Amino acid sequence: MSGEPLLIIGTGAMACLFASRLAAAGVPAILLGTWQAGLEALRRDGVRVQTADGEQVYPVQVATSPAQCSGTRHALVLVKSWQTARAAAQLAQCLAPDGLALTLQNGLGNQEILTKALGAKRVALGVTTSGATLVEPGLVRPAGEGTTSLGAHPRIEPLAALLRQVGFAVEIVPETGDLLWSKLVINAAINPLTALLRVPNGELAARPSARTLMTAAAREAATVAAALDHHLTYDDPAAAAEGVARRTATNHSSMFQDVLRGAPTENDAIGGAIVAAAEKHAIPTPVNRTLWLLVRAVTEKGA
Repeated sequence: MSGEPLLIIGTGAMACLFASRLAAAGVPAILLGTWQAGLEALRRDGVRVQTADGEQVYPVQVATSPAQCSGTRHALVLVKSWQTARAAAQLAQCLAPDGLALTLQNGLGNQEILTKALGAKRVALGVTTSGATLVEPGLVRPAGEGTTSLGAHPRIEPLAALLRQVGFAVEIVPETGDLLWSKLVINAAINPLTALLRVPNGELAARPSARTLMTAAAREAATVAAALDHHLTYDDPAAAAEGVARRTATNHSSMFQDVLRGAPTENDAIGGAIVAAAEKHAIPTPVNRTLWLLVRAVTEKGA
């Protein structure tokens, strides 16, 4: 991939985090998006990274049309789950026939949408536990270093090597379903609660009642995962969720950020997906169902 630009679909927190790492290592990054404020900030100032020592700035390219990215060989999909269909349509226009799009998104269903548009040979699935908060358009605050796990794929090695080169901890695993559900359980325990309480992740571990709800949501979701024959990457889902909340204590979850901005959330792809899977197996998930409905009530418009 030497010298080739990497296409990033998205202009939000994770897109900016990955773009900043690439640019810092001298790897050209192009961000393709539709959020006007984000595009304008990135075009004008580059990606700005907020650290304890101040602000660091990294130049990036921006694009508003797939035509500007024609022939792309490698792409990262870092949009919200409700934007995946649009991202798939964009990639269908610009991804090379031998190219590969890697989704590192939250929630269920993203890989299937991308595969329908691009074909299985051009789609790879990954999971990242790195976190970031979008402070304002183009300005990101890293929040918790994690591992990026990529599903085995004939075309994945160049992307894996590039991500390692720019500082991400990367592993390639044979089965991604277990990883996807392992992250989904954590997301279900943390994201809805932080969005409803409007608090950073660490507050869930600090407040006894919030901790009780987080624990219950994690255990319910883990029960659903087990019914689907998924083996989580940790033994105790409650301890795992609390551990992530503590390690990313200052992070504002993506769902919390969306609620604050009045933007659509990934609630249906996280809590809604768990509730739907549970219903198929007659598994009660009262906490996850309540959290899912409460987030919907916060964000939905009146009929």
